[in-house]
Amino acid sequence: MRECVVMDLKREERKYHHLEHALREQTGPKPAGWSDVELVHQALIKGNADSIDTTIKLFGKTINFPLIINAMTGGAPGLERINEALARVAKETGIALAVGSQTAAVYNPGVRHTYEVVRKVYPEGLILANVGALVKPEYAKEAVEMIEADALQLHLNVVQELLMVEGDRDFASLYENVVKIKEAVKVPVILKEVGFGISRETAQELYQLGFTVLDLGGAGGTNFAAIELARNPQEHLDYLRCWGLPTAISLLEVNSLDLPFTVIASGGIYNALDIIKALALGAKAAGMAGVLLKIYDRYGEKALLDFLNSMQKEIQYLMLLTGAGKMEDIASIPVVITGYTQNWLTQRGIDTKKYAQRTTLGNDNFRGLNNKPKI
Repeated sequence: MRECVVMDLKREERKYHHLEHALREQTGPKPAGWSDVELVHQALIKGNADSIDTTIKLFGKTINFPLIINAMTGGAPGLERINEALARVAKETGIALAVGSQTAAVYNPGVRHTYEVVRKVYPEGLILANVGALVKPEYAKEAVEMIEADALQLHLNVVQELLMVEGDRDFASLYENVVKIKEAVKVPVILKEVGFGISRETAQELYQLGFTVLDLGGAGGTNFAAIELARNPQEHLDYLRCWGLPTAISLLEVNSLDLPFTVIASGGIYNALDIIKALALGAKAAGMAGVLLKIYDRYGEKALLDFLNSMQKEIQYLMLLTGAGKMEDIASIPVVITGYTQNWLTQRGIDTKKYAQRTTLGNDNFRGLNNKPKI
């Protein structure tokens, strides 16, 4: 029993350290790739930006626009204040919310309240549980029940584990364990990376294992390699700061398989434009964490609420400018892929021209050749 308490104390201390370094460390250094993705402006459109419906249905619930406040924190005394504030903001804006890794609460029931607060504040909300992919299936089940979660994020964080002094080194049971967890829980399971992206090969293997929901967690946002290297400097491993697939590349790799995935794009999503670009490349929704945490930490809850309310308006404006009258139209707007991203995809045998040659002509809101008004 004493050994378990010692382990919990170390885990709680690590929670504080991760939060501190997430606020302090720079994002990147690899860019997420959104600057290589250009949306094609449509000058002759019809429609009213304020009337554009930005709602989507995800995991059986409707959210006001396609954004998840992604996993950040919980698991140590005092962190419930952050989760409570995030839940209030998610409730006010009508979007989804994921909690940070709940493994700490499985080992130490004394910190369960740091997670449970989100469901108390946002009883009707779309809430996602979160545990590591190597936890025992019964722990994953407990995490879901703890917050009455609508889905479970199962995070794959091998790079982070290898850089943590106290991290895992044995991943021999990973395949078998994620399948056992999927069978044990009664909600959708999301396989999630934490800053290094999901490749085409990994997505193919996950699909064969029965997983159809992915959160890419690509390079370009919060860098957990940098966070762990700040906690435990290891100059010989410093190159891992630049490890991984940028989020835009990961998204295009996964979608090149043409499999029925529900994809959440996270990692280097900073604004409404990034969200629209991600949706145009095939994502169902986007996830944001680090930028929201920094806004909350520096300017407070109201500033975070204002930021997200503005984002919904901006999504409406961008939809109007690209000829997308409905959320489902975004996946057919023309997109030009350039630079490093285009070079990578060419080397990987992935055609980018098909994105550039799509058209919104014929959409009800787009005044083009197929619906030219009579004069």
